Amino acid sequence: MGAYDAVILAGGRAERLGGADKPGALVGGLPLVERVVAAVRDARAVVVVGPPRDMPGVLFTREDPPGGGPVPALRAGLAGVTSPLVVLLAADLPFVAAGHVGALLAAVPEDGAGAVLVDDEGREQWLTGAWRTAALRAALGPYVGRSLRGLLGPLAPALVRPPVVPGETPPWFDCDTVDDLRAARERARGRG
Repeated sequence: MGAYDAVILAGGRAERLGGADKPGALVGGLPLVERVVAAVRDARAVVVVGPPRDMPGVLFTREDPPGGGPVPALRAGLAGVTSPLVVLLAADLPFVAAGHVGALLAAVPEDGAGAVLVDDEGREQWLTGAWRTAALRAALGPYVGRSLRGLLGPLAPALVRPPVVPGETPPWFDCDTVDDLRAARERARGRG
């Protein structure tokens, strides 16, 4: 695995959480965004696309317009990337870990654009992936859509299915609703 940067998307509106500061929501005593940043601790640079926070060593930027969605956020985050590989994650993944990131990076084919996690039903999880930076930039150039699937799907990434460990929460578990956040907190308590 070579040098890589990370882009973490943290600028959504959190409408299903009543507009709360989702990346700042605590799970296991840490804000969600800090848990995700910990998963990419080996990254050469970490770019968080969202409101600035007190997180030393992390570069913050905003998409235009703020809250404009994942495609403009990815475009803004890539402006701070200089490594040949980039890990793309959402800020609301409390159980993504360095091992998952390593598996994604290792799965990027020599002649391919990237790798993405698939869930236990075989669905691509577009906000848990590792990509060749040049491939993302080339795809973003002409892209006018709003869908990450529309942008990333045609790149035909390698699919990574992490092993299912009984009792562990899968890395693609995200906190979109109050119930998700409650479940994440209970699961994090159960781990520690």
